[in-house]
Amino acid sequence: MSLPALFIVGAGTEIGKTYATAALTRRLRDRGRRVRALKPLASGVPPLDHPDFAVSDTARLLAAQGLAVTPETVEACSPWRFAAPLAPDLAAAREGRSLSLADLVGWCRARLSEAREGDTVLIEGVGGLMSPITEAETGLDWLKAQGLPALLVSGSYLGAISHALTAVETLRAHGIALAGLVISESEGAPTPLDTVAGQIARHAGVPVGRLSRGGAFPGNLVELV
Repeated sequence: MSLPALFIVGAGTEIGKTYATAALTRRLRDRGRRVRALKPLASGVPPLDHPDFAVSDTARLLAAQGLAVTPETVEACSPWRFAAPLAPDLAAAREGRSLSLADLVGWCRARLSEAREGDTVLIEGVGGLMSPITEAETGLDWLKAQGLPALLVSGSYLGAISHALTAVETLRAHGIALAGLVISESEGAPTPLDTVAGQIARHAGVPVGRLSRGGAFPGNLVELV
């Protein structure tokens, strides 16, 4: 089985969504799959000519796809980029810009329509599931409007179990198909990754994979994509 598209969403912010998306991209490409990884909306992005751009989320996704960083590839991956490391609506306001959910969803649908048979398109969200993205909408609204199955990424920090399971229940309550859950190892977490993932797996009701720091995307979840 292969899914033509998947939306990667986080149980929180700064928990490893981009690392998970890039790791999945590499794993699928290693298996001979054609993958397009997109992060349409990104905050805290330095200018393209700044040295720090090389470690931006967009640059990491381009590298996972084997693409060079150019104005064209950056625009094709992340058309809405904001400098301030804030929720996108606030970051956009600082630059005198606005963001429409309809435009965001429409852009993603256009990219999905460009995919060839056998391609996999990965769309990475921004922040956590309920992070605001416009003045009126959150990441959950974006996910619902996009109509794609979700892959949920959580951390292993103290409190991650509750956050992950709350996100799972939120997705279910809104009728969103959940393909699986990635537990990304948090730096300095007081509890081992395997313990946190095991506790979440007991209650999640979906496949759960463990993603250690610097590790490869979990094989049991690759089989679902």
